[in-house]
Amino acid sequence: MVNELKKDFREIFGNGEVRTFFSPGRVNLIGEHTDYNGGNVFPCALSFGTYAIARLRDDKKVRLYSKNFKDLGIIEFNIDELKNTKEHDWANYPKGILSILKEKGYSIEKGFEILFFGNIPNGAGLSSSASIELATSVVLKGLFNLNIDMVNMVKVSQMAENQFVGVNCGIMDQFAIGMGKKDNAILLNCDTLEYKYAPVKLKNAKIIIANTNKRRGLADSKYNERRIECERALVDLQTKLNIKSLGELTEEEFEKNKELIKNEINRKRAKHAVYENQRTLKAVEKLNSGDIEGFGKLMNKSHISLRDDYEVTGKELDSLVEAAWEQEGTMGARMTGAGFGGCIVAIVKNDKIDDFIKNVGEKYFEKTGLKADFYIAEIGDGAREIKD
Repeated sequence: MVNELKKDFREIFGNGEVRTFFSPGRVNLIGEHTDYNGGNVFPCALSFGTYAIARLRDDKKVRLYSKNFKDLGIIEFNIDELKNTKEHDWANYPKGILSILKEKGYSIEKGFEILFFGNIPNGAGLSSSASIELATSVVLKGLFNLNIDMVNMVKVSQMAENQFVGVNCGIMDQFAIGMGKKDNAILLNCDTLEYKYAPVKLKNAKIIIANTNKRRGLADSKYNERRIECERALVDLQTKLNIKSLGELTEEEFEKNKELIKNEINRKRAKHAVYENQRTLKAVEKLNSGDIEGFGKLMNKSHISLRDDYEVTGKELDSLVEAAWEQEGTMGARMTGAGFGGCIVAIVKNDKIDDFIKNVGEKYFEKTGLKADFYIAEIGDGAREIKD
């Protein structure tokens, strides 16, 4: 694939030496909507993601092209003129990285050319935007010999999305993509950025990602709504408790003090945030002790909480998860990502994977009229340069 992409690069930008970079997609195994509530998440990097073929120029022009958005052609701008421009569409993500790095005093005085190609399914909620951000970060570090480590590239990528693109995301996506490690998931405290790797040893099972192919139309507006509801719940709890985030509470502490939250909806949202955070910690313990069945049961509970207390699933995600639960060989399944479409993640026994894909796909189509896509996930390393 890389040779093919280099050939494409030369057709679009002309001959010359190029360098190749890769940034994965990510899937969160458990710990959903906990990141902005000061809780823990448990994502891993995937073996598919965003490829970037790049080289320097001698002037100040930046020229970007994505094989995923061919109709937009080459997007061109000057490194000294970095504004979020609507018609630049996807290219605002790389532009945001450039803007934040320059703002922070990194020396980027020349232009460059990058061809991007992502094999992350579009709109699936496997984080194609954060993958482009980290791909751009490793490209710029490589081309300009920037003295910046991966954790800071992760922070720059989140800042680009928050401040330049204008999406109020947490740090999980960028962290998982930048810091990913083959065959490991990352237990990350989004408040402190403390993290540890946990080997994902599923013995005779694999992680299957299934895409509902329902575009996540509501996800952004509901995401902001849920954040506000959780913030209101926190303010109510702070009238008595000395806490900075919902993630600090155990289930027992929450149950003892939940009446402080006057609004019933806010109370349900806070319950999910607290319980999901504790579920995530328990799930990692299960995985570390080799109890894959126990890990799967916690995934199921996570989905039920996201459906009933957080209300971010919707017909398509619920139909796909329920079809997965009914299938022999499924050890656990839940929605993953922001919700209202996107993907589910399941752990399925190896000898049942073919049946799972066939039967779950058929049931889902019967209920929704949509065709699901299935991916057997391999856990890969984080964003990096690919040496020839």
